[in-house]
Amino acid sequence: MAIGSGLGAQLGIAPETTYGTYVAPTKFIEFTKESVVLKKTTAQSAGIAAGRLVALSSRRVVTRKEVQGSIDLEVANKGMGLLLQALMGTTVTPVQQGATTAYLQTHTLADTAGKSLTIQKGVPLTTGTVTDKSFLGCKVTSAEFSCEVGGMLTVTFEFDGKDCDEGQTLSVASYSNMSPFHFGQMALKTGTYGTETALDGIRKVSVKIERAMDVERFYANQSALKKEPITNDLVKITGSLETDYVATTLDDLHTSDGATSMVWEFLGPIIASTYNETFRITIPAIKLDEGPPMVDGFGVVKPTFNFTGLFDGTNLTKIEYMSTDTTV
Repeated sequence: MAIGSGLGAQLGIAPETTYGTYVAPTKFIEFTKESVVLKKTTAQSAGIAAGRLVALSSRRVVTRKEVQGSIDLEVANKGMGLLLQALMGTTVTPVQQGATTAYLQTHTLADTAGKSLTIQKGVPLTTGTVTDKSFLGCKVTSAEFSCEVGGMLTVTFEFDGKDCDEGQTLSVASYSNMSPFHFGQMALKTGTYGTETALDGIRKVSVKIERAMDVERFYANQSALKKEPITNDLVKITGSLETDYVATTLDDLHTSDGATSMVWEFLGPIIASTYNETFRITIPAIKLDEGPPMVDGFGVVKPTFNFTGLFDGTNLTKIEYMSTDTTV
């Protein structure tokens, strides 16, 4: 029996071959919080019947169902590939580095058609019995990464899904020995794409990638369920850089509305040879929207520069992930 509290909970994920068709979880996430739930729309009959003061329960119907919610977790040195692939869209095969145990995943921005997940949630009763809720057709609609002084690299994934199946067998969770990326490994670089250099004074970075989709594809003949969402707008990339005012680099870019490439990376221990555990987001062009320095007291000036990620005409936004994972 499991512990009858959140300590006994589990989350497993698996890539689906067909949107909304259950696949038993193959990877298990160490998460900090989740809110993935079934949402339903109901309609209640308002028919008049002499002497009836309360609507009949038999005349309430479910007219549509869907899944919504989020998962918060620390970005770890293993096991992140499926979530990154569902976010970015490219089908990725990890590339072995030399003859070592290091494998590089390069998740380049692409359409996410066909990239859906089964998310199976195990929720413990106080008795220690863990109940199964398997969410089908889960597509990542956004992800926000963040790291600040003294903290871990964290991410919140937002999901839209098709349905919840409570009739599956709860998979037995297994976990690798994972380590989180953290502020002590963080670097922020800007400049010309491919030759970016370290930027001083950075205290906190956040990057959010939003995948616009038509999530309202409810049709007749679908039993109140939706068809796979379709991309219906440009990808939105935004973020912020919290700084001490040690140089005018970002301030000048804000003034001129100039573009710069940005690399946000975390380098962990060496896996083998010269290959480190790595998490890296590269945005080929960012422009600063607001955040010029202001003096509001005796302390060090600490501007926060908000930015928008854009396309430089040649290079796509990408996430690189180096680990010992031989598959996503």
